[in-house]
Amino acid sequence: METKNFLGTKFPIIQAPMVGVQDSALAIAVSNAGGLGSLPCAMLAPETLRVELKALKSQTVKPFNVNFFCHTPPEPNIERGQKWLEILNPYFKEFKLNSADITKDAGREPFSVETAEILAEFKPSFVSFHFGLPARNLLKRVKDWGATILASATTIEEAKWLETNGADAIIAQGIEAGGHRGMFLSTDLSTQIERLSLVTRLIEQMKLPIIAAGGISSAKDVAEAISLGASAVQIGTAYLLCPETKTSPIHRAALKSEDVKETVLTNIFSGRPARGLINRFIREIGPINADAPEFPLASAAVMAIRKKAEAVGSGDFSPLWCGQNVSGCLEIPAAELTLKLAAEL
Repeated sequence: METKNFLGTKFPIIQAPMVGVQDSALAIAVSNAGGLGSLPCAMLAPETLRVELKALKSQTVKPFNVNFFCHTPPEPNIERGQKWLEILNPYFKEFKLNSADITKDAGREPFSVETAEILAEFKPSFVSFHFGLPARNLLKRVKDWGATILASATTIEEAKWLETNGADAIIAQGIEAGGHRGMFLSTDLSTQIERLSLVTRLIEQMKLPIIAAGGISSAKDVAEAISLGASAVQIGTAYLLCPETKTSPIHRAALKSEDVKETVLTNIFSGRPARGLINRFIREIGPINADAPEFPLASAAVMAIRKKAEAVGSGDFSPLWCGQNVSGCLEIPAAELTLKLAAEL
């Protein structure tokens, strides 16, 4: 059944942008199927971003979304960084690593003038942001070509801040959601609440469209969220096993394992809280470690260990991002999954 929604798509379903496990192929498949496909751009070099945008423009005439981070890159804290290396030292010894193996590039850049200039060439219909919004001049640049601005909120206070500062719709990220929490006004995890409560409160208190996100993995989940008043839903985890993703064999195996289903919020992979499957690294030093350097600096040293472990087929040190509800993960084409998710609308 076709349903009208503010996205201008056949279905009020947004495929969540998932850094590290997808490129434009997944976004294209979802958009062509009637949802809103999303491209995660926070780790894309300028030339790669341009290539991916060209692919999107050439392979779909439907709307699509591009997603960026809005964090403020921190100044390295030498003392904290040294403490972190001391904590990781047993693993460095285990894998015969040293400081020379640590990359200096944290790999995650906030939205910038250069990025805005590239986007202006392609004028995507939707641009979404995580960790707040970019500077006013950059946001104006995006709005000037008519893009709709989506932004993640994890609390009522964040949603109201986003509304005041230029967002056109709010992604209500419940605590069930996989990947990084979009929290930006506080670092207090006790402020994080379940999707149902967050969505209900935001619908009651705000005029902007509210997009429900977190733990949505079936047609029933989608229909219930829309019936409660959400204008759309955002779904990520359910797409992780689709052939159009770049989900690694290690990650795929973990998602399909009957033994590995428990998720937790952890900051030890990047420096910010994110939800993923529990593995050895989380069990031994986490899940939340106060000595982890600020986002994204924590990731550099961990990446060195991760590469060594993955080289021998181990996901013990990999960020296996995943939401609380993995029941919807199906190894079927993304277009087919999108239609399944929309079946009860």
